[in-house]
Amino acid sequence: MPDRKLYLGPLTDNRRWDMVDVRPDDVFVVTPPKCGTTWMQTIVALLFAGDPEVETELSVRMPWVDIRIRELPEIAARLAAMTHRRSMKSHTPMDGFPLHDQAHYVCVFRHPLDAHFSFRKHVRNLPMSWFDHWYPEDDPDGIAFRRFLDGGAEGFDTDAMPLAHIIRHYEAATALADRPNVSLFHYADMSRDLAGTFARLAELLDISHPAHIMDQLVQAATFDHMKANAERYAPSGGKGFMKSDSDFFHSGTSGKWAGKLSEAELAAYDAMMDDHLTPQDRAWLEYGSAGHAT
Repeated sequence: MPDRKLYLGPLTDNRRWDMVDVRPDDVFVVTPPKCGTTWMQTIVALLFAGDPEVETELSVRMPWVDIRIRELPEIAARLAAMTHRRSMKSHTPMDGFPLHDQAHYVCVFRHPLDAHFSFRKHVRNLPMSWFDHWYPEDDPDGIAFRRFLDGGAEGFDTDAMPLAHIIRHYEAATALADRPNVSLFHYADMSRDLAGTFARLAELLDISHPAHIMDQLVQAATFDHMKANAERYAPSGGKGFMKSDSDFFHSGTSGKWAGKLSEAELAAYDAMMDDHLTPQDRAWLEYGSAGHAT
């Protein structure tokens, strides 16, 4: 994998992408965890189908290629057999991803603190004890937040989603944002204007549907509808992978970290963000196009 960073974690091995033959019309959803990955995948699936009732089956139809727990030959064979337009997901930053001139890369971000607190909930819903080291269920000493700030962007820390990994994702994506086939979206913008998100993505992917169909697709991708139909929309929904499919869609809101961090913790977070990002970049990474809390 020349000219690409190596990302190897307990779950991630980005070398696995070397076994996938990329097609010109492929769409890749590339995000840090808990930043709207499943939401954006669902939007892509709905736009591809033009049918609000389409069976998404994200883990099968839009696989997470670089996760170690799935057999790669089976994934590669399934992707090769697909005759329709394909989409895949990844939590590998763009500097570790195979970049092609025509395939489209959709990068989604969220306020890092929102992503962190959402991830805390998420790991409690997974049958993986490995995360207990980073995210202890009983955490009076603030271990989870310390590791969020101290963890590295790559190596063993990768899959625990420390702040450094989120920043690496953002820096790698913005370095390529001048390319016509790399697009950045923000969770806050998707929440504020879901119809606008559909319209923008449809234009980028050269997809067109009548207005009444688009309205139906937008409704299908609302948080309430996805949570109410969690077995259909959650990754590996209905297969018992998570303890609760419904709990995967915890609340969909932002700012739930407010009041849960000490002044010292917030100061340490601010210092790290300011050390790595310009004020403009920080404002976008936290709040999207609004640049501030709304």
